[in-house]
Amino acid sequence: MVYVVYLVLYGFALTAAIGLAASWIDRKVTARVQYRVGPPVLQPLLDIVKLLGKDTLLPEGASKAVFFTAPLIGFSSVVVTSTLLWMNNANYANTFIGDLIVAVYLLTVPSLAIIIGGFASANPLASIGASREIKLVLGYELPFIMVVFVPVIKSGFSIRLGEILAFQSQNGAVAMNYSGALAFTVAVLCMQAKLGLVPFDVSEAETEITGGTLIEYSGSALAIYKLMKNMLFFVLPFFLIILFMGGLKFDGVNFFYSVLKYVGLVAIVTVIRNTNPRARIDQAVKFFWGPVTVAALTAIILAFKGL
Repeated sequence: MVYVVYLVLYGFALTAAIGLAASWIDRKVTARVQYRVGPPVLQPLLDIVKLLGKDTLLPEGASKAVFFTAPLIGFSSVVVTSTLLWMNNANYANTFIGDLIVAVYLLTVPSLAIIIGGFASANPLASIGASREIKLVLGYELPFIMVVFVPVIKSGFSIRLGEILAFQSQNGAVAMNYSGALAFTVAVLCMQAKLGLVPFDVSEAETEITGGTLIEYSGSALAIYKLMKNMLFFVLPFFLIILFMGGLKFDGVNFFYSVLKYVGLVAIVTVIRNTNPRARIDQAVKFFWGPVTVAALTAIILAFKGL
């Protein structure tokens, strides 16, 4: 029963609410930067509700089963990941061996779902977007997995999220030392790519391939994809906060610091989005396999040296 409560209340409802709120903040700030008014506070939710009321069309030549299953797979992985993170954040004893590996794997599934959905659409532009997404995943996953090893090394080679949190509660946040700060910086850049935001929005690129991977999606299927992306706007920063910043705490003044951690990450994502042009896919891959991977490797070496 406890797991059901976490799954429905925290993994879905609370995560969706925070993700939609963060999406509104991002859109509002972006609009202000561009001298526009921006959307009302409930606009992200209204967008989802409006899509749920529209017909879901199946493009000619598309694989029906794969086309409609792909968004459900991506959405489910986000809900399960969020549930796992909330449970560990609430009680370190809820951890199990390898849950860190499970979380990293599940956070890759949304991108894979977008790729599968794009190829299943039988649309040339969607296929181009899916192809770009594959290359982007190959680019950022290497440094992302590398920096995840830094808190693992710091916590005595533990691959349990609860033990990593317990270590930080006793020794301070991983991000407060050289290796942790460098790894955290790399993780933020990888998060930007995982979220599909500028400068790494090459798989959708409205001005180039008219939405790319999601061009053929409509109605409830598109609503699920959009809700999945909004929820990732909370789940990915939450994952980084657990690994590098000691998690979220809601007692007394810690509540303020927890909110500050999350809002700070949202602000960083928004600033990056509004101060950079879109990168070409070859530029993105070279960036992640070049300086970002070197920085991740440096963070690992520093972690082994205790720095």
